[in-house]
Amino acid sequence: MKILITGANGQLGNEMRVLSQKNPQHTCFFTDVQELDICDKEAVKSFVAQNGIDVIVNCAAYTAVDKAEDNEALCDRLNHLAPGYLAEAAEACGASLIQISTDYVFDGTAHIPYAEDTPPCPNSVYGRTKLAGEQAAAEKCARTVIIRTAWLYSTFGNNFVKTMLRLGRERDNLGVVFDQIGTPTYARDLAAAIYHIIDHGIVPGTYHFSNEGVCSWYDFTVAIHRLAGITTCKVSPLHTDEYPAKAPRPHYSVLDKTKIKRTYGMDIPHWEESLSECVALLG
Repeated sequence: MKILITGANGQLGNEMRVLSQKNPQHTCFFTDVQELDICDKEAVKSFVAQNGIDVIVNCAAYTAVDKAEDNEALCDRLNHLAPGYLAEAAEACGASLIQISTDYVFDGTAHIPYAEDTPPCPNSVYGRTKLAGEQAAAEKCARTVIIRTAWLYSTFGNNFVKTMLRLGRERDNLGVVFDQIGTPTYARDLAAAIYHIIDHGIVPGTYHFSNEGVCSWYDFTVAIHRLAGITTCKVSPLHTDEYPAKAPRPHYSVLDKTKIKRTYGMDIPHWEESLSECVALLG
């Protein structure tokens, strides 16, 4: 397969690059905005056709959730319009599209894990534009797989794990919200799942993927510090309203992964197991 990976300099794109070494059966084209501007419809169409692309994996997104509230046009262009361009290019060449989406398509008011057929109800610019991107991708390419994920972290880029490691080493005290519940997702596990899907054959539809298990951001931080051997920083639980943000955060964003496990025969690691691997790599 010839695979185009967009957003290649981000967390997931970089993990796709790392795992490409274990998937030599595929020829991968890693692009970021310097190599291919996915907001340029004609450039996308030309790149996909000229390189004979079989699968597009769109890892690119505007993910600055708070900044998105003041930059809706840019956010919409990257999260909504660009996936539509990628889908049109894929459809024209008989290729497939794997579009990465988010738990923010839900408002986070549920108390049981979100299934793929739960009606979306985003309450932020980021969530609304990502949902619009899902819809554009599915409408314009019949061979589209949408993967919603949450709480993504990696050894690459800026993320919660790296921030908590840094703050844990710099501070004596740290407050972290305990009333937002979800599941951390190691980007390398998601990258492995994407290669697994490609190898086992695209089954179009929407899927949820995160690691197994459930925790709060507070629990996540305590585990990060324990695994890194940080003992000098006291972590205290905070309520969401003690940590105000421009965009509302989901209070509950646990994703039900039954569909992806059944469809692709996938075994997903527990979040603490994957976190341990990532923290070890970070040293």
